[in-house]
Amino acid sequence: MFQINPERNNLVVSKLTDQFSDAIQSHELQADMLCIYVKKEEIQNVFQFLRDDNDLQFNFLTTLCGMHYLEKEQLGVVYHLHSFVNNHRIRIKTATDINDPKIPTLTTIWPSANWMERETFEFFGIQFEGHPNLVRILNIDDFVGFPMRKDFPLEDQTREDKNDGMFGR
Repeated sequence: MFQINPERNNLVVSKLTDQFSDAIQSHELQADMLCIYVKKEEIQNVFQFLRDDNDLQFNFLTTLCGMHYLEKEQLGVVYHLHSFVNNHRIRIKTATDINDPKIPTLTTIWPSANWMERETFEFFGIQFEGHPNLVRILNIDDFVGFPMRKDFPLEDQTREDKNDGMFGR
């Protein structure tokens, strides 16, 4: 079972701030997990370090997914890492401007990031630079827009066959 480990969290923060002082924007405990905010330009170097460091050994990319900060006009990616050796989990977040949504790929570090990055590209429009095959996997190829963004319309306003009275409108 997973438990919060303050000593291990402190070790992670200490090692990252020593190694990447300019790249670590902030860190905090969110609910049950340490969350570290990293500049997107250094994301590959930080993840390589987290995986390869003998004390940390974050050897499993659990998940990654997109985020949309409508009020900030930013898109972001949240990553969850797990160290099986230390039974420790952390969350890493990074952000990019919505008008130039580019973040370096992690497929060179974890091949399992491939499909997760493709899904995030498809639903949020984040371009993962260096990705080997960044194409849609769930929607049709000529789909317009990014359906998980908060500004994406919930209904097709051009439909004439729907009866709003059936939905209490």
